[in-house]
Parts: sequence; C-alpha cells; structure tokens
Amino acid sequence: MKFSYTNNQMREADARTVESGTPSLTLMERAGDALAKAVRAAMEKQGVDDVLFVCGGGNNGGDGFVAARILHESGVDVQVLCIAEKLSYDSEAMKKRFRGEVIGRIPRRRYALIVDCIFGTGLSRAPAGTERLLIDFINDSGAYVVACDLPSGLKEGGVAFTHCVRADETITFGYYKNSLLLADGGDHAGAITVVDIGITSAIKGAEVWENTDVKNFFPKRLSNSHKGKYGNACIIAGEKMGGAALLAAGACLKSGAGYTRLYVPEKYTAAAVGRYPACIVLPFNGLDDEIMRADSIAIGMGMGVSKELYSVLKQLLASYRGTLILDGDALGTLALYGADILKQKKCRVAITPHYGEFSRLTGESIENLQNAPVGAAIEFAQKYGVTVLLKNNRSVITNGERVAINATGSPALAKGGSGDVLSGLLAGLVARIPVFEACCSASYLLGRAGEISAEHLGEYSSDATDVIDCIPAAITNL
Repeated sequence: MKFSYTNNQMREADARTVESGTPSLTLMERAGDALAKAVRAAMEKQGVDDVLFVCGGGNNGGDGFVAARILHESGVDVQVLCIAEKLSYDSEAMKKRFRGEVIGRIPRRRYALIVDCIFGTGLSRAPAGTERLLIDFINDSGAYVVACDLPSGLKEGGVAFTHCVRADETITFGYYKNSLLLADGGDHAGAITVVDIGITSAIKGAEVWENTDVKNFFPKRLSNSHKGKYGNACIIAGEKMGGAALLAAGACLKSGAGYTRLYVPEKYTAAAVGRYPACIVLPFNGLDDEIMRADSIAIGMGMGVSKELYSVLKQLLASYRGTLILDGDALGTLALYGADILKQKKCRVAITPHYGEFSRLTGESIENLQNAPVGAAIEFAQKYGVTVLLKNNRSVITNGERVAINATGSPALAKGGSGDVLSGLLAGLVARIPVFEACCSASYLLGRAGEISAEHLGEYSSDATDVIDCIPAAITNL
C-alpha cells in the first residue's frame, strides 16, 4: 500500500521534516539528485544529449537548479530557462551554485527534452503572465517532458487549469500527491515515479491500494467449503431499466459471493433467468424476510426516482441489519425527498455516487466537488455515518476516518452501465468482507477489469458486459 497526500499535507510534512532536524537545503539537494537521475534515464531512453530546465521562482525551481547543476558537472549539455524576477531563499541559493547557462527569455532553439520546474504544490491560482507563456512553450515544444513533483498548472483536486503542462513522466517526492491521481492528473502527469527523499510525517494520507492489498481478501478457498460460507448478496433493481439489473447481477456472480439474489419487476424476470440462470431471480413485490436476511443489499440501479422507492429505502434503513449499497436512482430519490433518513439507519451503508449524483445530494456544484473531492466525501461520510465511494476516473473512498484513492481504471469504463457493474461487484464483496475494504477492492477490480477489457477490445469498443467478462481475470491476476 502506498499513500497520497493533499498539497497542504505535503507542505506540512516538509515543514515537520525540517523541524525534526533535516535542513530544507538538504531536502532540496535530495530532490534535485533524484530528478537528475530520472532526467539522465529519460535522456538515454530518448537518445538525446541536451536538456532544458524551465525553473520558476519557488522551491520547485530550486529542485531544478540542483538537478541541472548535477548534470552539468557530469558533462551534460544543460541550460536553464528562468524568467522569475524573485526567487525563494533556497532556490536563490541553488541558482548561485549552478555554473551553467541561465537564459532569461524563451529561446527559439528547440529541445528534445524539457524539465518542468515552474510550480510545485503551492499553486492556488491560474498561471498568468510569463508563467503561462512558459507552460505554453513547454507544451508546444514537441519535446519529451519530465515534470518535477507536479505538472505545472495542476490544481489540488487534479483538475487542470486551462494552461497546464502535459508531461510524459512525473518524478514526485515523498508520496503520491492527490492531484496526480485524481481527475486530469493522470492525463497530465504521464508515468508517475515516487522517490523517497526522507520526508517523514505522522499525517495520515489517503491509501492507494495495490495488488497485494486486494489479494488479502481473496485467499485460497478450502476444498471443504460451501456456498453458505461466502455471503448472500441481494440486488434490487430495474423498475425503469432492466439492463441495469442484469449488469449488476452479472458482476455480483463474478465476485465470489455464495448466493446472488436478483429482485426485478415481473416483466424482467424471464430475461434475467435466461441471461443468468445461476442467479436466484424473483419478482420484487416489496421487502420480505428473504431480502432482509441477506448479508448485503444493493438497490437503486435503473429503478427510477419515486416516492415508492423512498418508502422502501426508509424501511430498509429502519429495519435491515446487513450492509446496504445505495446507487443510481436510490441516490436520486434521497436527493429529492431527503437524505436525513440516513441518520436513522440501523444498518451499514455505502453510497456510490458519481459527481452529478453527489452534487444533488450535497447541494454543492460539480466544480466545487471536483476541486476538493476528498474533503467533500469525508464531510458527507462523517455527517451521515456512511461510507462514500465517489466515482470518477479515479474514485475517492472514505468512511470519514480512512480515505483511499483508487488508481486503476481505463477510459473503457466511460460507458453507460459501468456504475451498475461496480454496484453488483461491491454487493458480492461486501457480503463477506468489511465495507471500506470492500469498496476499495471493488473499485480496484473494476478498474483492472476495465484495463484488461481495453487491452483486448480497445477503449472505444469495450462495454460494460465486456468488463464483467474480465472480472475473473482481474481477480486471478491478483
């Protein structure tokens, strides 16, 4: 498991490291040395022998001056472009140690490799003036681009300003940064390498789950076992769209749950049985004892927003004792008729909104949520005592105490039905493992299944049913 920090958390971690006895210039030397090694490797890979560092006035620029000095002293043809009128104390000190050429204006010469050291984690405004020109210069150069710590122009929540560096790779220090993983981060960061430079912190960052973390919840099964040992998952879906119910059921069947029960309107039962005979398919005529005995219930997919659904949700929250997953129209119904019923729940609850659904639930604009998704998810989780799985290309998961960012996924998942697949997969997992861990595992596996599907069918042609077919590979590849 790795960890990811907000920009504010990283600045605090840097400050604590300095306070504990590591001089800031020492940290800058370490960062610059790591950057120099990465740049040298990139030069060898690209077959080039010269490099331009574009340095801003902050400490990110100081890291660049260190790396440039190390490469210059080893005989590499290095130039530094620095237009900043004012430099930080540490950056000024490192600039004075650099004995190579410093250019004070954007050059006409073209470079095959450029290192972006304009901004670090301190950016809180849109790039303007010369900084904006520098970013445009880098993006228009056609060069292979290495970003130092963060691509310049990337906001806290991973949303890129209009002018943001598009890097081929990013060398980041200490830990992942949330902005590298979320929203536009992946499109601008390229390949991400995390380098340990001795930053120590007692701050709890977001968890970034890896194969081994998910594998812990898929131990080898004993031969002397039966379906009753692996959970009883229930899906209630499909009043308006029967396809949503089928997608959720198909994913649940691949999750390893012992039982998958699918409750749909009478008109969809024949199609459901024909598609998935391994499901226990029943018409949904209200809550009954079988439903209430399930280990998990996922509800809302394709059901339509209605007072009738709100009544069912109230009954479940008041009487159910397992784990309830609210998705799709269940969330829309809560947003319309009142989410405060979540405060009277007797069961464990996980919600799986995308940004539009979360905006309706919280009353916050999508833009505000995208700029601070972790904080918004934590606030909602704490207010209502639920686990939030906020879906996007990189999802945020929190129960109000622990936070995780899922780093798997593919644009192949940007299709209708992917959310239904996630809900069904989650229903199967949460029937046998704790809620937060199930949400992290389901997100990870959905992302991997999307990646595998894209490898075989391409990002354009892969659809939700193809992703279901790839869930077994995602699990066995653990």
